[in-house]
Amino acid sequence: MSDARENGNRSKAHTDEAALSARLKRLGEGLARQRADETFNDASENRAATASGYAKGFRLSSELVGGVVVGAGLGWLIDRGLGIAPWGFIVFTLLGFAAGVLNVMRSAGVVPSRGRDDGGGRER
Repeated sequence: MSDARENGNRSKAHTDEAALSARLKRLGEGLARQRADETFNDASENRAATASGYAKGFRLSSELVGGVVVGAGLGWLIDRGLGIAPWGFIVFTLLGFAAGVLNVMRSAGVVPSRGRDDGGGRER
């Protein structure tokens, strides 16, 4: 009688192990899918953040370079027109650099930009 009981317990233990093994396998597959989804989402978020950083960097650098180029161009034109070379070029290049730095600081949010009030015509 004890043999029949032991065989019953063995077969029950075997089916419990099989069920447990199947559950463990399903859990492992689910975790693998979850990790793959998280990796994909993290990669796409990192790409978006990197692209956004590049865009902001290009915008800031172009504002600085633009200010210097415009200042140098105006200084060169003034030098050619008035014949005071190289003083107009030097002064306006420095002014263009200062304007470029100010534009970069405004774009970056370090310095608040000048804005109009509610149409009253006064600047803040």
